[in-house]
Amino acid sequence: MKSITRGTLAAVVAGVAAAVGAAAAPAAAVGTVPVPVPLGGAETALGTELPRVGGQLPLPTVGGPEGPRFVQGRLLPERVVPQLPVEGGLPGLDAGVPPAPVLGHGLDHMTVDAPASELRALSPGLSVGAPLAEPKAGGSGLPDLNQPELGVLTPALSTTPGAVLTAGLGS
Repeated sequence: MKSITRGTLAAVVAGVAAAVGAAAAPAAAVGTVPVPVPLGGAETALGTELPRVGGQLPLPTVGGPEGPRFVQGRLLPERVVPQLPVEGGLPGLDAGVPPAPVLGHGLDHMTVDAPASELRALSPGLSVGAPLAEPKAGGSGLPDLNQPELGVLTPALSTTPGAVLTAGLGS
């Protein structure tokens, strides 16, 4: 292959790799999608100041389940149906309201900012005991029957929401 052809091919491959990397980075970095509520037209039509409302909707992501664990002395794995981790978030809210004159003349805005918060969940799982025991050396070598065993692995949910309420002069 000529050096000009190799150089052109290397430039094309580098350009494609840079384009794919640049396109994938923003998609992976986005954890929430902003949701504005446009009230500008209603403000103009009504001739009054309306609340400012917006929000964020989180994008849930599903993780990989933990594989079954084999335990010595058991015929079936410890977790037949594994728990599935899901990560996402609680929706956020950003709202501002012009206060009523009843609250006094010193206030010109009230805002609530509740950012989207991280949420982690773990789906329920299932653990089942084997219906037969290990064969014993004595006797005919046939396995004994076991008592039925069924265990439900409890789901888990974890989050830390927060909010800030502001009232005062200025925006």
